[in-house]
Amino acid sequence: MKTKLLIGLALLAFSSGFAQSNIDNILTEIAKNNKTIQANTNYWNTQKVQYKTGNSLYNPTIEYDYLKGSPANAGNQADLIITQSFDFPTVYGKKNELAKQMSMQADLQLKAANQELLLEAKKICIELVYRNKMQVPLTKRKEATEKWLANFKKKLDSGDGTILDVNKAEIQLLEIKKQFQDNASILMKLKEQLTSLNGGNSIDLTDLTYFDIPFIPNFETLVKEIEAQDYIRKTLEQEKVIAQKQIDVSKALALPKMELGYHYQGILGQTYNGIHTGISLPLWESKNTVKLQKAKMVYAESVLTDHSNERYYEVKQLYGRYESLKNILAEYEKINQSVEPIRLLDKALAAGQISALEYFVELNYYNTTFNSFLEIEKEYYDVVATLLKYKL
Repeated sequence: MKTKLLIGLALLAFSSGFAQSNIDNILTEIAKNNKTIQANTNYWNTQKVQYKTGNSLYNPTIEYDYLKGSPANAGNQADLIITQSFDFPTVYGKKNELAKQMSMQADLQLKAANQELLLEAKKICIELVYRNKMQVPLTKRKEATEKWLANFKKKLDSGDGTILDVNKAEIQLLEIKKQFQDNASILMKLKEQLTSLNGGNSIDLTDLTYFDIPFIPNFETLVKEIEAQDYIRKTLEQEKVIAQKQIDVSKALALPKMELGYHYQGILGQTYNGIHTGISLPLWESKNTVKLQKAKMVYAESVLTDHSNERYYEVKQLYGRYESLKNILAEYEKINQSVEPIRLLDKALAAGQISALEYFVELNYYNTTFNSFLEIEKEYYDVVATLLKYKL
């Protein structure tokens, strides 16, 4: 009987096939409507504008002095100075390059944050599909047990049944109802989470299939693909570039600042006017600035190395689990899909070939086995979704 139950397990599990689901469409909607994504986009766009500020010339300075002479016949003096201060010319180009690199990092940080959110949404969709698939057999189990309970009660009334059979059916129905209601409650909660991620716009997923799994290469190839599309890694790599640009800017800022302007002077009825120039001596203001930026560069390199190591072993662990789950599912696919175990059990019980106790024991064995398979299938798709996060 157990062999027949396992045979039927594959039939129910794969009856829905691997047709294209709506998960990708839902993720597209969430990417458009999610409030966090919209807020992140606005924030990083603002940051990019901020990065471009502060690289213009200093405000010009106007100074005017009017000095009255003493005694009265000494004459008066007037001075007018208009100056424009500016950094060493190379500073502006280096600041522009720094702002450009920081804007590129902002784009990477936005993509990394969006990727994490879409993965969260995809995992909720996977859980929803799993719960949808669970609800189907739970509904059938509930209906079948209600039918047998009514049958046992009818036999008891006619004197052909026993109260023990009725009690077994009632206990079985109570447990199935609890599972049914718990699963329905979780389904409702998941749908609310999905609606929340969709910016409050109602969205539902009633599919009994997950998503088509693309070809997944061997581990080493996959690691390279993930590394090439890892936005967190790219952000950390960009941090190194930014640290180097900041060193360049700090070195340029250590060069003398200059000022150029116009100077007018009037004294004792005579006027003088001409060019005003000045230069600042970089003695104290930029002290240790370059040293600080070099320390940041070293830190950025160490963070990138740590991330690379952690990511490598994380993917390795996921890939090992992926292969294990794939092999388990392949074993189920090898099972002959021609027998329906519950139908066989029903026939055996109706014909008196098995007792009510044997019926429910075998039925619970099948249900437990099938539930385990659905959990394995869900975990398989969950692992695949995590491995393929870099494609979101």
